[in-house]
Amino acid sequence: MCVEEPEQPPGGHQPALTPDSDQSDADSAFGGPIEGSWSASLASSVLNYKYENGRRYHAYREGQYILPNDEDEQARLDMLHHIYKMIIGGALYRAPLLQPQRVLDLGCGTGIYCIEFGDDHPESIVIGVDLSPIQPEFVPPNVKFYVDDIESEWAYPRSEHFDFIHGRALCGSIADWPNLFKQALENLKPGGWMEMQEYQCHVWSDDGTVDEAIYLKDWVEQMNEASKRFGKELKTADALKRTMQDVGFVDVHEEIYKVPIGPWAKDKKLKELGTFYRAQFIDAVEPFTLALFTRVLGYSNDEAMIHIARVKKDLVNPRLHMYVHFHFVWGRKASEQPASEG
Repeated sequence: MCVEEPEQPPGGHQPALTPDSDQSDADSAFGGPIEGSWSASLASSVLNYKYENGRRYHAYREGQYILPNDEDEQARLDMLHHIYKMIIGGALYRAPLLQPQRVLDLGCGTGIYCIEFGDDHPESIVIGVDLSPIQPEFVPPNVKFYVDDIESEWAYPRSEHFDFIHGRALCGSIADWPNLFKQALENLKPGGWMEMQEYQCHVWSDDGTVDEAIYLKDWVEQMNEASKRFGKELKTADALKRTMQDVGFVDVHEEIYKVPIGPWAKDKKLKELGTFYRAQFIDAVEPFTLALFTRVLGYSNDEAMIHIARVKKDLVNPRLHMYVHFHFVWGRKASEQPASEG
């Protein structure tokens, strides 16, 4: 959600979104328990959550992740999961998977993606990894969760490599994207796929109304600067395809979707999508702001909350026809070539 306004948005081949002239903005607003991993079990230290600015944060690798893990944030993550599915017609992925046996979800959050994948693919073993053990206790028998840091060295033996590795909404969480993709490539089976689903941390409009969002534009510029200082940039989605190609993935594909902020689009599906996305965006402003503004930029809690209120006011302005880009990027690990004869 962090932006510098370019002269023209990327993906210029995409049609402009048409505002709805009749818009009314009145309606805006079963397996075993979670398992411990090789890195951290569910010991008291992992569950000894930290509290800051009225929000709850992870204890394992404290400070490595800027967002909280409390109930409000979990509800937002589940809404974001719904939004990703809405964008691609209810699907969980775009990669051409064929009965994947082993699946890894990076930064699994509440575990909702893993659970739905496990239900849809009973033939798969689905593993979710996250810094926080916030997943439900009762899950499909083929789904397992581990507490671990995906930026650390991965320790999967070759016999446990994956057919599919998925990551979503990891912007602001990764310091070294090439290393993450390199480890994913090394831990895929030959012919296996990796897919990243990310929103670009930038806001556009086709009619120039984004320029009226003064507080939002100021906020995103500061967020972008703060994330750079923190060492885990928010503005990463537009570089994912190139980075995957650079580390050795083949058959890399990318799809970019415009997602409205609010119910202003004329198209009924986009109107519904925009309604959900704006609600999620409004809920995201506080958790994204608090950690970066107070820890990195030196704001007090009260000063940060004033910024949050102003940004939310821009987000609900029905005159602003703003949108973001969601990137779906997937690539394959090359199949091993048979040894030549002679």
